[in-house]
Amino acid sequence: MDLSNQNAIVTGGAKGIGRAISFALARAGANIALIARDAQAMSRVAAEIGKSGRQVLIAEADVSNDAEVKAAVQGAVERFGGRIDILVNVAGIAGPIETPVQDVDAAAFDEVMRVNVAGTFLPTKYVVPVMIRQKYGRIINIGSNSGTAAYPNRVGYAASKWAIRGLTRCVAQEVGPHNVTVNCINPGIVDGERMQRLCRERARTRGVEEETIRREYSSAQAIDRITSEEDVAEVAVFLASAAGKNITGQDIDIDGGWRL
Repeated sequence: MDLSNQNAIVTGGAKGIGRAISFALARAGANIALIARDAQAMSRVAAEIGKSGRQVLIAEADVSNDAEVKAAVQGAVERFGGRIDILVNVAGIAGPIETPVQDVDAAAFDEVMRVNVAGTFLPTKYVVPVMIRQKYGRIINIGSNSGTAAYPNRVGYAASKWAIRGLTRCVAQEVGPHNVTVNCINPGIVDGERMQRLCRERARTRGVEEETIRREYSSAQAIDRITSEEDVAEVAVFLASAAGKNITGQDIDIDGGWRL
């Protein structure tokens, strides 16, 4: 899965799954443009990637802001000589946790839809013309298995991830004739800061220990193992590589067999 001399944009690429994907793509040989809001976190990731000799660019932007995304993508295109081979849309927020629909604030619902859905649409909108022009591209969206089945008390987050799956399929149909693939990775519960926060909140709501919640998540999976950020990153590299050239418009679930 060699990505030597390819150029990748990763939104939300400085933390969590995005950080793992940025490192994995760089290890495979790709140059990386990071788009996120946290400049300090991006700088730390960029410094590590730079040690490998890869080109790396950081652009501070809100992925739900049209003008900021357009400028960030244009900056990456110019820095990388007019070519973008890979786009990975990772940036997103969790929205209200453990909150029944009647208690969800309308502004909070709007925010999670704006960041997660518009934040996937806008980078895609501005990268697709480049990929069409060069007759090549790989777009990888990070969804969730919350977007493949009902997820009570997470209505905003689940709705946004269902929407990303629909966006993936529509764009895959449009750009397929131009040798551009578009796929959606749907992780289950992934070990990291967001999982820790979810476990804390769920444990608080139910009046149990956090470890009880963690164990419930693990045992609900067929292989009884929590997914790691690196598990997701390796699948992203596969889809970005020549090995994934004939896969498009698909959902790739990485959840240890949670919802068989």
